[in-house]
Amino acid sequence: MKRYEKRLGLVLAFFSILLFMTASQGMTEDKKLTVLTWNIPYFEEGFNQWVTAFNEIHPDITIERLDKKGSEWSTFYQTQVVAGTAPDIIDVQGGLWLEYASKGGLLDITDYLKRDTDYTERIYPEILGSWVFEGKNYGVPLYISKTLLFYNKLMFKEAGLSGPPASFDELLSFAQKMAQGEKTGFMTLNFDWLYWPLFAANGIELLTPDLKKAAFNTPEAVALVEKLAEATASGAINKISWTGRWVEPNGAFASGTVGMLHAHAPAFLWFKSKADWVNEETVGATHLPGGWSTPNSHALLISKSVKYPDAAWDFVKIATSGAGAEALGKGTNNLTGDKIVNEQLFSYFEKELPAVVPVLKTQLEYLDKLCGNWPAAKDAEIKEAFYPELQNALLGQKSAQDALADAEKKVNRVLQKR
Repeated sequence: MKRYEKRLGLVLAFFSILLFMTASQGMTEDKKLTVLTWNIPYFEEGFNQWVTAFNEIHPDITIERLDKKGSEWSTFYQTQVVAGTAPDIIDVQGGLWLEYASKGGLLDITDYLKRDTDYTERIYPEILGSWVFEGKNYGVPLYISKTLLFYNKLMFKEAGLSGPPASFDELLSFAQKMAQGEKTGFMTLNFDWLYWPLFAANGIELLTPDLKKAAFNTPEAVALVEKLAEATASGAINKISWTGRWVEPNGAFASGTVGMLHAHAPAFLWFKSKADWVNEETVGATHLPGGWSTPNSHALLISKSVKYPDAAWDFVKIATSGAGAEALGKGTNNLTGDKIVNEQLFSYFEKELPAVVPVLKTQLEYLDKLCGNWPAAKDAEIKEAFYPELQNALLGQKSAQDALADAEKKVNRVLQKR
């Protein structure tokens, strides 16, 4: 009996060791970080370069990549957050991150940035500030994008205009001169506050400095909206400015019937791909009068639920600086947040894609004139409260005074909600 018990004990011990080894192996195999990118499925080679560099320092962690179109990204991420399976690292555009940061859903990376000065000193501080909420930094730039003014040099020549407008009033005047028949003079993108430089150029603020109250309902704002509405009614401003999103306004400019387009840099390669007439001789790129622009850069952020935050930060650094950033810039034809890498990218673009160089140069200028990027936790709700009323005025469905008064009430209700 004792011999049997001894053998049984040895067998049980053996199986315990085997189970422990199997469990340990399973734990090793399950170490994984998921990365959600924003509509860059073609960036496979560059992404694999990031993974290879990451696995040199974290060979035990697998990287799983997910990619979603812009129209699908928000719904997918929100669904995963609710399910408790939020992707560990996310590529975010515009202000979508603010709601998640305000609810504690994103990792505060401030201490990482303070610790890793070799990395942080490479990044443009003005751009880095785009992802600060309540004194904490939540993201770093993946690639840089902000609004600028494209202008059709052929239409300018036909209208007797020698160069881009130097003031806001001149912009409207130029737009009116080019508005003939099917042609219109000016168009803007309207999502993600991309049109706000028109307001900033006229000294109008959306919110008070403490972000607690609407500040836009002023006589100056009423006058501006009236000007924009009149220009829209006359055809100087294309109505698609206030109703389209991406394809419609960029497609209109590609048709050659719009004199100026206020959009962010990625629009250039989009409409260039649709129009044979577009090149550096026919399309100019400059700043909106006053140098104002709205950033719409992409950033990498880390979900608070991440199991391996230090490793996730290592991946973020690899993707957004040095060789990883260079791969991203070449693979997507964009500038990055890394100052050193961008010098190398300009040399590359001058040889491979010279038409894009004037566009990209504007992205690094007037970084002190960024607007439309308020760190408001309820950014999405504020947009939903404000823009429909503004749209009513711009399309002549309400007076500017009534529309702004109604928008003020709605925005303040949003800001007062807990």
